Amino acid sequence: MEEVQYKVIKRFGPSVFKIKIPNEIVEKLNSYVDKVIEDKEKQKKLDFGNNLVGDVTQEFILEPEFIKSSGWLEFLGTCVKKWIELETNKSITKFNIQNSWVVRQFENEYNPIHYHSGHISGAGFLKVPSSLGSHTQKSKTDQMNYLGGNLQLINGSKMFLSPSTINIEPKIGEMYFFPAYLMHCVYPFKNSNEERRSISFNASIDENIFNVYGKS
Repeated sequence: MEEVQYKVIKRFGPSVFKIKIPNEIVEKLNSYVDKVIEDKEKQKKLDFGNNLVGDVTQEFILEPEFIKSSGWLEFLGTCVKKWIELETNKSITKFNIQNSWVVRQFENEYNPIHYHSGHISGAGFLKVPSSLGSHTQKSKTDQMNYLGGNLQLINGSKMFLSPSTINIEPKIGEMYFFPAYLMHCVYPFKNSNEERRSISFNASIDENIFNVYGKS
């Protein structure tokens, strides 16, 4: 497996862990998704749309066997272990993945503000349109960032020297880990018939590490 680079992003309270998914795993994930797309029966079996809030073309869950055989489970567990060690100086002994799923998003589709279950979540990018569009009002181009297709992480409210959001432009292979309670959303993009394909997961770790308040 190729060497990966990581970076801890901490602009507001919750920590966010950024890392590059190894190319071999990105390829395996995309190949798996493409095969599911071609298999109508499997699409129906793995459909996860009713469990998610996105207004998107398709959302389906990954099979547990594939999560393990593809190296996806090992990659997630290794990343979370490193992240928690960096943030807490503690070593987790448990990493239990609840589910992992793929979101296929196309022009004008979006994922509203929401949060996940479990302790740890994350989102990575498997396919990104060559163009995500631009501001409808051209005068805004130099005044504010275009958010089409962006993943936005949200915490609290904007205060002096304390922004409340992180805007993430999707790039193939990049993965962001964050606490499951962290609010987030994905903006619609325009002027493209290409697919924005992302992958997410929910997992739990040692309760005594996650529960910073101790016994209730």
